[in-house]
Amino acid sequence: MNSPPISEADLQAYVDGYLPAGRRQEIEHWLAANPLDAARLRVYGEQGRLLREYYAPLLHEPLPESLRCLAEGPARRPGRRPWWFGSWSLQPLAAGLLVAVIAGGAGWVARGLQPAVVPSAEVPLARQAAVAHAVYSPDQRRPVEVGAEQEEQLVRWLSKRLGVAVSVPKLGGLGYELVGGRLLPGNLGPVAQFMYQDAAGQRLTLYVSTEMAGSRETGFRFAREGEINVFYWLDGRFGYALSAGIARHELAAIASAVYEQLEAK
Repeated sequence: MNSPPISEADLQAYVDGYLPAGRRQEIEHWLAANPLDAARLRVYGEQGRLLREYYAPLLHEPLPESLRCLAEGPARRPGRRPWWFGSWSLQPLAAGLLVAVIAGGAGWVARGLQPAVVPSAEVPLARQAAVAHAVYSPDQRRPVEVGAEQEEQLVRWLSKRLGVAVSVPKLGGLGYELVGGRLLPGNLGPVAQFMYQDAAGQRLTLYVSTEMAGSRETGFRFAREGEINVFYWLDGRFGYALSAGIARHELAAIASAVYEQLEAK
């Protein structure tokens, strides 16, 4: 008997841990042959982890007055109550709603509510870069797909996949050496990530997107996602974002060096 085709719903259930062991194994085999989808699911998993880390404490806080009425239910009145009223606890429901509202206000987009292709404006460049940094920079076993010892091959490969020539900035003068790079899924196609590391093991990543068609050149912009600082800018069809868990002024100096090298190409 043939297994059913793997759907997006299967992939989301895989990320959330809702699949039976047999189906999970089938998807793992499929992901091994589809690295872009595998990378996308790793990013989704990290988004979920960050959401839990940032907002789970809210579940243990008192509900605000505006939501207390939802938790307590309607006022008692003579007559029969709705069939569902006695079967559900509304306190977890209200708390979950509170987390969802706050998470949405912070700019997170629930995976299950996204269309298959998300316009780039809906998933900001800085957030994509920060999540990708959070996923891969702690990895000690395989932080990159192609290492710095194969830099020429890395540049050719990423340039071919992105459909445009990409450059690797040199940051040795600032104490950061290239570790390597990898291909990641973007909103509309692949993006590139270059990773650097200093002598103390501190890592930073440069996220390169070519999905900015029609965008104008911009100056540096700053964003903070959790403990990750990000400087990002647009240059024609390119979007660049430099991410690291280092001080803002230190990252700004490195971002300036990256910008100058890319502009000189």
